[in-house]
Amino acid sequence: MSSSPPAARTAPRTRIEVSRRERVATVRLVADSGPPILSSAALGELGRVVEQIGEDPGVRFVVFRSSGPVFCAGPDVREIMEMSEDQGFPFSRHGQHVCDAIETLPQITFAAINGHALSGGCELAMACSFRIMVAGAKIGQPEVKFGVIPAWGGTRRLFLLAPFNAALRMLYSGEPVDAEEALRIGLVDEVVPAEADLDAALERWFGKFVHCAPQAVIRIKRAVLNDDESHQFALCLSSPDAREGMRAFLEKRPASWVVGR
Repeated sequence: MSSSPPAARTAPRTRIEVSRRERVATVRLVADSGPPILSSAALGELGRVVEQIGEDPGVRFVVFRSSGPVFCAGPDVREIMEMSEDQGFPFSRHGQHVCDAIETLPQITFAAINGHALSGGCELAMACSFRIMVAGAKIGQPEVKFGVIPAWGGTRRLFLLAPFNAALRMLYSGEPVDAEEALRIGLVDEVVPAEADLDAALERWFGKFVHCAPQAVIRIKRAVLNDDESHQFALCLSSPDAREGMRAFLEKRPASWVVGR
């Protein structure tokens, strides 16, 4: 990360645990007590984990989820209460850098939202490629009710996903929306009945992309994130994936992609 957060004034209450199964890495927020909360320390740990995953060429999918009934309750309010204006700026920048790192991961990313995703939890979820949410959960940016605004990219990403007026209502009112409304306005991509259904839904989503060229997916992501499309297209042509994909098409057979980048 290119900036450092102010010194944490509260002990971290959330651990970041990583597991790997074949080509899927899972990043889990584990709270010692209460809901997962991203203190500055936990946020820094999350950033380090994201950097490590981004350098692993064997990972194609990354899932962010939590171990409890809440996906993430956002930053530590007690920590923010003690910040000065001078401390607030680097704190916000640090969270933005972590969310930007998630957004720009070379892998396809998923937020498996098993419970409420509020404040920084909503911002973390919005930084992912796709969001799958459990019915009954809520998602939103309640910061205005605490006298502040979103700090980790919420005022930008919410407008990229939801219609302008829907995003504005959420930001101005601080009221979260339930899973069904989030699906209706495009904030999430699928709603499942219960937490137990998240794994099957994730496997379905993996299946949508597993046969697509890994290098092309990376190039699409970079083009979407405002790099030059022509540049990314040209870079594809130096990848074995492009030669294999077009040769497989002409030979009327499934493509066999190179693992890694």
